Amino acid sequence: MNVYFILFTAILFEVCGTMLLPISQNFTKIFPTIVVFLSYGLSFYMLAIVSQKLPLSIVYASWSGVGIFTIAILSYIFYKQSLNWQTITGLFFIVVGVTIVNVFKIN
Repeated sequence: MNVYFILFTAILFEVCGTMLLPISQNFTKIFPTIVVFLSYGLSFYMLAIVSQKLPLSIVYASWSGVGIFTIAILSYIFYKQSLNWQTITGLFFIVVGVTIVNVFKIN
């Protein structure tokens, strides 16, 4: 299986878990809480697999950077959280940074 597909799936599980944190209401709602823990567990399991095949700097930069970007966009859409120009600029730099790390990776 493609290592980048596994990394992308790990990012999706992490985003899913993070987006459900407010819905879990401090882990008092059972179903969202279970999904949060399963999502984070699967995400970390896939990160462990990917970290055996790619440099950890690439794995973590991609996982955290793409995750932060995605969560910010989804929070704007679903939770109506604001995105001011400073936030958008920061997100832009995160994307640029993750791109640079991946383009110039050391094998």
